[in-house]
Amino acid sequence: MIEVSNLTKRYAGRTAVDDISFTVARGEIVGLLGPNGAGKSTTMRVMSGFLPATSGTVRVAGFDVFHDAEEARRRIGYMPENNPLHAEMRVREYLKFRARLKGLSWKKSRERVTTVMEQCGLADVGRRIIGQLSKGYKQRVGLADALVHEPELIILDEPTIGLDPHQIRSVRALIKSLAGNHTVLISTHILPEVEMMCGRVLIMFDGRVLASDTPENLQRRMAGGSQVIAEIAAPEAALRAAWDGQPGVAAFEVSPGEGKYLRCALTPLPGWDLRPTVFSLVQENGWALRELTRSRHTLEDIYIQVTRPTTEEGE
Repeated sequence: MIEVSNLTKRYAGRTAVDDISFTVARGEIVGLLGPNGAGKSTTMRVMSGFLPATSGTVRVAGFDVFHDAEEARRRIGYMPENNPLHAEMRVREYLKFRARLKGLSWKKSRERVTTVMEQCGLADVGRRIIGQLSKGYKQRVGLADALVHEPELIILDEPTIGLDPHQIRSVRALIKSLAGNHTVLISTHILPEVEMMCGRVLIMFDGRVLASDTPENLQRRMAGGSQVIAEIAAPEAALRAAWDGQPGVAAFEVSPGEGKYLRCALTPLPGWDLRPTVFSLVQENGWALRELTRSRHTLEDIYIQVTRPTTEEGE
């Protein structure tokens, strides 16, 4: 659905996007993750045809967004971060107006507006003036606008920014429901957003794409450093002696747990899974084991790990 090849965008004296390349398959929900200033919004604006690129190519459904701009735009629904809604118009009136601008016939525009209003939970506010709606409902109107012409690709720039927790949950559920029928590219700097909605992550930093993979695969790539957490009822001295001489244990911490249990945080050497070792040791000594888990890296851990080399080079 999306083919970005060697895309660069420069402003006066600054490179916002630096020679990036990636692809997105049909039906995927992909998160473009990075801090403010990483180049996410610029990338999306170029992809939607809003900005010209300095160099490189972007294709949407096979159409070049620069040379086949009209065909490419027909296949794109774009919701920018600051959604430029007409605040003085009513919801249904605005969506019909937008549908007609996007080339739908009078009859088709009525049908599609009814459909997207149901899909986006706007049926009860169709006659409300947009300027009087809450931020959450305005975001829904923006999503309905992006969907009204049945685009194959939906580009959403910070779709939940400024929403309260209930509104965020509602918008996330709506976006997840689009998978399969639409390809969705979401820009965000909110890490849980990507974990909850996206099947793949593109991590951007300083105008470049540093990683592109599923959250699960990124977890596996870092699994070698995952700590094993065990809560064991045993003498502290015996536990420390056991971990001190245990093959595969690079480092360990023993701290008080709840009641008679001690919490052991074991860092393995690369390639070691310490869980079978812990279980065998507990059985042999007749100790009580209450917990045995391998800690899961958060997307925040992964992001810091992926971006650290770049940060250090710039220092």
